[in-house]
Amino acid sequence: MASPLKARFHRLEIQKTTWDVPDRYTSLKPVGSGAYGTVCSAIDQKTKEKVAIKKLYRPFQSLIHAKRAYRELRLLRHIQHDNVICLLNVFTPDSTLEKFDTFYMVMPFVAQDLGHIMKKKQLTSKVITYLFYQILRGLKVCHHSDLKPSNLAVDENCELKILDFGLARHAETEMTGYVVTRWYRAPEVIFNWMHYTQTVDVWSAGCILAEVITGEVLFPGSDSIDQLKKILNLTGTPSSTLVQKMQSKDAQSYVRSLPVQKKKAFKEVFSGMDPNGMSTTPKSISPLGHPRCR
Repeated sequence: MASPLKARFHRLEIQKTTWDVPDRYTSLKPVGSGAYGTVCSAIDQKTKEKVAIKKLYRPFQSLIHAKRAYRELRLLRHIQHDNVICLLNVFTPDSTLEKFDTFYMVMPFVAQDLGHIMKKKQLTSKVITYLFYQILRGLKVCHHSDLKPSNLAVDENCELKILDFGLARHAETEMTGYVVTRWYRAPEVIFNWMHYTQTVDVWSAGCILAEVITGEVLFPGSDSIDQLKKILNLTGTPSSTLVQKMQSKDAQSYVRSLPVQKKKAFKEVFSGMDPNGMSTTPKSISPLGHPRCR
């Protein structure tokens, strides 16, 4: 039951979380949540459009959380691109700077993500090619750092938009941190290669492409060690030159302790893959230090 907060806002309790939203947004319904925030759909009475409202969990509880919140807000405000979700509005119910401890972001509502679509139906080669093209277009303007099927919204016209930029960066030479969801994580991140480039997104995109085509997760590791083993089983053991580039001595020792494995032929692993996917996937999931397609 909604209760009045003040003239322009109303308060709701949704899944044990308090939402204070302007009166223009009605019919709020929970649609998803993650480590850093939760999302509700709503009707914007001003435009009569369905929107998504994202509330961050305590965005200013620490410097790291504040940077993450600011980064996402800044990127969504300034990047205008067909394949990146746009920011329609931002608001806070807090009336003074001293009380300011939360804010909400309003974005277009897209009912499905790529993960849901993959579970429901087999996509044609033409559709897969178009979706992958749109992913790469979006990544060209913004490094993401946590690319996965659930962060790729797809509408009924197969138009794709990249979502959830809490860990994103503008494209820079090197990045730091352990930020990509495990199954789509590039080996240099697992190897504790602390300075890595935006090509970690290309790796993630390649993993997603293989999953869309085959219907199975490419590297479904149960933990980081298992993830690394599954990657090396396909890509082969890194060369001694690549191992030397690893910043972590423990990572170097661990990789050297593993049995030497040869790179598998992609034609054998992906025997049913469309030729276009066959040519793109190996370039996307080249091992650490090898050039990936951009």
